[in-house]
Amino acid sequence: MENVVGPQRAGTPDLARISLTVDGMTCASCVSHVEKAVSKVPGVSSVSVNLATERADVAFAGQPNLAALFHAIEDAGYSVPEDSVEIGVEGMSCASCVAHVEKALSKVPGVLETSVNLATERAQIRFARGAVSAADLEGAIRDAGYEPHRIEAGPVAEDRERDTRERELGTLRRSLLWAAALTAPVFVLEMGSHLIPWVHDRVMGTIGMRKSWLLQFALTSLVLFGPGLRFFRRGLPALRRLAPDMNSLVAMGTLAAWGYSVAATFAPGLLPAGTVNVYYEAAAVIVTLILLGRFLEAKARGRTSEAIKRLVGLQARTARVRRDGTARDVPLTEVRAGDIVEVRPGERLPVDGEVVEGSSYVDESMITGEPVPVAKGAGSAVVGGTINRTGAFAFRATRVGGDTVLAQIIRMVEQAQGSKLPIQALVDKVTAWFVPAVMAVAAITFLIWLIFGPDPALSFALVNAVAVLIIACPCAMGLATPTSIMVGTGRAAEMGVLFRRGEALQTLRDVEVVALDKTGTLTEGRPELTDLAPAPGFAASEVLALVAAVEARSEHPIAEAILRAARGQGLRLGNVESFEAVPGYGVVGRVDGRRVEVGADRYMTRLGHEVGAFAAEVARLGAEARTPLFVAIDGRLAGMLAVADPVKATTPEAIRALHDMGLRVAMITGDNRATAEAVARSLGIDEVIPEVLPDGKVRALAGLRDGGRRVAFVGDGINDAPALAEADVGLAIGTGTDVAIESADVVLMGGDLRGVVNAIGLSRATIRNIRQNLFWAFAYNAALIPVAAGILYPANGVLLSPVLAAGAMALSSVFVLTNALRLRAFRPRLGHGAPDSDGHAGAAVHPQVA
Repeated sequence: MENVVGPQRAGTPDLARISLTVDGMTCASCVSHVEKAVSKVPGVSSVSVNLATERADVAFAGQPNLAALFHAIEDAGYSVPEDSVEIGVEGMSCASCVAHVEKALSKVPGVLETSVNLATERAQIRFARGAVSAADLEGAIRDAGYEPHRIEAGPVAEDRERDTRERELGTLRRSLLWAAALTAPVFVLEMGSHLIPWVHDRVMGTIGMRKSWLLQFALTSLVLFGPGLRFFRRGLPALRRLAPDMNSLVAMGTLAAWGYSVAATFAPGLLPAGTVNVYYEAAAVIVTLILLGRFLEAKARGRTSEAIKRLVGLQARTARVRRDGTARDVPLTEVRAGDIVEVRPGERLPVDGEVVEGSSYVDESMITGEPVPVAKGAGSAVVGGTINRTGAFAFRATRVGGDTVLAQIIRMVEQAQGSKLPIQALVDKVTAWFVPAVMAVAAITFLIWLIFGPDPALSFALVNAVAVLIIACPCAMGLATPTSIMVGTGRAAEMGVLFRRGEALQTLRDVEVVALDKTGTLTEGRPELTDLAPAPGFAASEVLALVAAVEARSEHPIAEAILRAARGQGLRLGNVESFEAVPGYGVVGRVDGRRVEVGADRYMTRLGHEVGAFAAEVARLGAEARTPLFVAIDGRLAGMLAVADPVKATTPEAIRALHDMGLRVAMITGDNRATAEAVARSLGIDEVIPEVLPDGKVRALAGLRDGGRRVAFVGDGINDAPALAEADVGLAIGTGTDVAIESADVVLMGGDLRGVVNAIGLSRATIRNIRQNLFWAFAYNAALIPVAAGILYPANGVLLSPVLAAGAMALSSVFVLTNALRLRAFRPRLGHGAPDSDGHAGAAVHPQVA
């Protein structure tokens, strides 16, 4: 993830932001500790820590103080892993050049150390993992006046992610297997003896109780101080800092059970009469079950980032670039803007660019969701990650590296996945005091059982206190929100919905009114010729050919529509001998000696032509939101044409779906009232605000907010920027080339309104999923902590074993993760056939990015 100056709303000062990886977090209290520690660093404006992604996003009101930031994280008991990279630097000639490069690199937020070697012309940079990108470093070198080049391609993002996950899973798998193998004999010796009489008799008749306890001590010690050592290394220092976390609870619980058992084994005289019992199996099984939970969590958490992996997988690994007169394959990282890249049939385009020679059909479904390949020829724009289907062509690279459309999509998804929703504030408040409160409850439980419990009171006190400590680990609380966000935003990206700001995922659920721009949102955004009615004595083709010839000299959108229609019919256009635009009326020209005049009815009236014969047609066209034009040829009224910006084929379906979701639909447009109301009637739009200039859309939104309604605004992301920024949620609708729109909260990659329906539907599903997770996490703890404390014992003699508590705790986290993963199966209300990850038509019923 990059160091960026985050996009800000109007009136908000720019903040220097840095995102970095934090190792060692295991539960919601860890998140609270890291956020609390980082927020105390001078200059920190805001901090958001995500347990699922293991990232901290920090905003500084000024130059980031990295040393203080890392020191605060380490003091809190966590660590920031480091990476290093070697970059070649061209153009250095003396020691001062080295100093310049080192100084430039050291100013990049996240860089910890840099060393530049003049002899080898290389710079070695050490930086915080996740905080710095290669593009940042190369940009700093260029800004210093030198040219960077990459020594080697290095591992790509998804490979590094996969390797990290595999190492984590491998370590957990080995620890779990060792713990299970060592715990099994302890469990059989102790619990088997309690539950199965013949096992008890066999143990007593062979090794005896004393040797059984010694064997349990040895095996349990190996479990605790082998695979379980991770809990003590992190949990005990957290206790010393008075900032306990989940590891602290596990460490305290298992050490209490183990320590009591050691006393019973080696110094039974220290314990009151009747309390000499061992609980080795509880300590060993707790560690094993929690390791099992961690292992299952790691596997599930790896699946939450599948969307990013699929997006990254769309990137080509190499590109065929023309260098020194020949074409050769080079790593993608070596492609530079301006390079000529060759693409053969079936290949994935490596970067964005513009076709310079050849032609083909390109499958752009990963961007637009449209399954039909698009024709490309000289001058056509192409997007990296799309697939060339038929012919071969060459294109000039215009955007490479992190500037490509696909890279921007990946960056948006990463940022959204790492964001924190307003709903998370409740979790943060609870977890800030949750672990200390649990420790207090455990202490109170111990004292109550010790004072009022039946004999052996000390044993009862220990078992119940340990059960409270173990059952209350707040892992599920910490995972409840971020995992749903990761899966939800990832699934959205697959559907062509990009959440630029994570909080929009929650806000969008609560909107009551969807306000729509007309041109380019409801409609195609370009006029088309819809009607042509010739007057008696004139042929339709004759009128269209003459009008098109004159309009070919005009740059008006209506002229372009007429010209496209004539060319579409294959009409020959005559020679234009003269041309004149009559402001406010129309145009006039002479074509092959014939005088042609085109314009509105007032132009015909000015010329002395009576248009009453077309009155019925004019009325019909007005009702259908079409604009009539009249034609006079050689002084005679020759006919009437009509142009209109056609409504997109998918718009009516989308508006019906919005109504089905209980939403009101409004249209904001600059069209006159009659035209706007005609469009609204045909589409079933509830509210119309016509004749609005671009700078008046913000005021129109304020009117729609009357009564406290939340409003989402949907526009094309260019001239609607103020309204997109002002709305509660701004959705920019486009074809994929506008993914860098800074004013919108959500970017819809497809070109129709069905993306709005899908975005709202997914927002509702994600928030519903988060609420389910939070209910489970809170209800689980609220219900089982009293049970673990022994509240049911006076009524029916039921106690919760620490072993069962450990199993329940592990399962709670797995439940939350599994529930979040259900969002991967979300199916949008509207859509169409989509390609699979290879770009072929798939069985899905929705537009996909991956």
